[in-house]
Amino acid sequence: MTTRLTVAQALVRFLTVQHTERDGERRRLIGATWGIFGHGNVAGIGQALVEYAGVMPYHQGRNEQSMVHAAVGYARQCGRLSAHAVTTSIGPGATNLVTGAALATVNHLPVLLLPGDVFATRPADPVLQQLEVPYAGDVSVNDTLRPVSRYFDRITRPEQLIPSALAAMRVLTDPVETGAVTLALPQDVQAEAYDWPEEFFAERVWTVRRPGPDPVELARAAAAVRAARRPLLVAGGGVRHSRAEAALAAFAEATGIPVASTQAGKGALRYDHPQDVGGIGHTGTATADELARTADLVIGVGTRFTDFTTASGTLFQHPDVRFLHLNIAPHDAHKLAALPLVADARTGLEELTGALAPYKVDGAYADEYTAGKERWEQRVDACFASPDPDARPTQPQVLGALDALVDESDIVINAAGSLPGDLHKLWRARSRDQYHLEYGYSCMGYEIPAALGVKLAAPEREVWALVGDGTYLMMPTEIVTAVQEGVAIKVLLVQNHGYASIGGLSAAVGGERFGTAYRFRTEEGTYTGAPLPVDLAANAASLGMRVLRAGSVRELRAALAEARAADTPTCVYVETETSDTVSGAPEAQAWWDVPVAASATRTPAVTAREQYERHVSTRRRHL
Repeated sequence: MTTRLTVAQALVRFLTVQHTERDGERRRLIGATWGIFGHGNVAGIGQALVEYAGVMPYHQGRNEQSMVHAAVGYARQCGRLSAHAVTTSIGPGATNLVTGAALATVNHLPVLLLPGDVFATRPADPVLQQLEVPYAGDVSVNDTLRPVSRYFDRITRPEQLIPSALAAMRVLTDPVETGAVTLALPQDVQAEAYDWPEEFFAERVWTVRRPGPDPVELARAAAAVRAARRPLLVAGGGVRHSRAEAALAAFAEATGIPVASTQAGKGALRYDHPQDVGGIGHTGTATADELARTADLVIGVGTRFTDFTTASGTLFQHPDVRFLHLNIAPHDAHKLAALPLVADARTGLEELTGALAPYKVDGAYADEYTAGKERWEQRVDACFASPDPDARPTQPQVLGALDALVDESDIVINAAGSLPGDLHKLWRARSRDQYHLEYGYSCMGYEIPAALGVKLAAPEREVWALVGDGTYLMMPTEIVTAVQEGVAIKVLLVQNHGYASIGGLSAAVGGERFGTAYRFRTEEGTYTGAPLPVDLAANAASLGMRVLRAGSVRELRAALAEARAADTPTCVYVETETSDTVSGAPEAQAWWDVPVAASATRTPAVTAREQYERHVSTRRRHL
């Protein structure tokens, strides 16, 4: 039997009956569709969404990149078991997807992209917004999505949708391959009718696998751990994707091995767990980084070991250090010449725990990291403390005020600027998913739309978007969507009048903070003097958000409490104290490789180069 539908109608109907299943939990794979309509999708996907409005929820976005960020936030909160689709028009609507697609793919988070495309039959050539490529008739701007997609296809014939849609679902649900999946849809093909086999619309369940480790690799891994005297485990985002937090806690408690975390892995253990030693790498804690410098075995679980985590190859200094990587992706499991343990994080940890019994680290080593953990908590307390409640807060004091208010049900979201470093060092994660940092791509503008997606996935929880002034100016548009749909996200907007993180980096590498402050330009071309008369609180209010201004620590505490209790989208706006004489977060605990000009006449750059050469001389390749 067949059913006559347009290509767009068939695709939407198909998406409504796709499901995932893991550990007996079944979820709908595509929970909703985001869209901004133009001539490339309004008559196709737009009409189909009207046709199936009763079974396919729709969210109206304001910026195509923001829609992908919202979808990514939703997918991460759902443990990658459910995702959203995003539809756009052709041309700029489609190319605006590229940054969001890259973010999704870098972080292994599923999102289905459905950009409109130019006519397949070419009755109008060129059509509005078409990029003409003289040497290739089958290229459009959508091809920019190929390198940032885990699967890409252009549907030029109706029947082509059947194998392509199935392939798209396979990739979205594959824990190794998942990321952005793109089905480019020519606008004429979207509206074309076809007789579809009924089997295409049958309910399908895609099993999210938990592969176990190879017995030989498991035996080698256990032997390596038993031989270690100073092992350190680095928990990455894969622990959280796998829902392996309980298995990690059991492993840590059974072995006594301390656990450091990447930005994506923070929260895999609660901050007060005896084996949790905090963040690792350039933005890590002194405790974790000191342990890393002396570790003879580094056990990576679900981490890609980026240069922030490894401190660009200078952090792990033990002359005989070895690596053991438990990762579901073979590509990541073999990094740093590691012993690979290719498996799902939860399954692998459970089997490795069993294979190690009754291994336990030396008591003196446990005493050492326990004391280091206590010293770091004292430093956190000092950073959070506010001796004068009527003074303007520092950024760590802003975090301290929020830390004192939230409980384990709250979720904090951040992505770029100086906040990720402060959060990684200082935030006390109380639950496995409270800490939501997008640092794989570190994309400014992610926070507000991601908060919207997270809140849609967890409407019963309080969701905070922590946003600096720089990232706010990049992408505040989804505030309008939050207001329109009544999604009560909370935005903590921190104003420090410039790019604080990159400004500090600029100063450190000889760039003299050029172009990093929001200040008036002088005749000499520098940017000094008074801050610009920009009122971001008024801007947020103009987009429909309720705004609470806080001028002191005391006012901030009251505003945060009022915002948390609100049932409407609410923004807390605070200016921070940025003077060099005011105490802030602890400095970086490990060096990060940012190349410095090898030839310069200005003293700051010359000095920075001398320091760079001293640091880079300690870099090593782990072979």
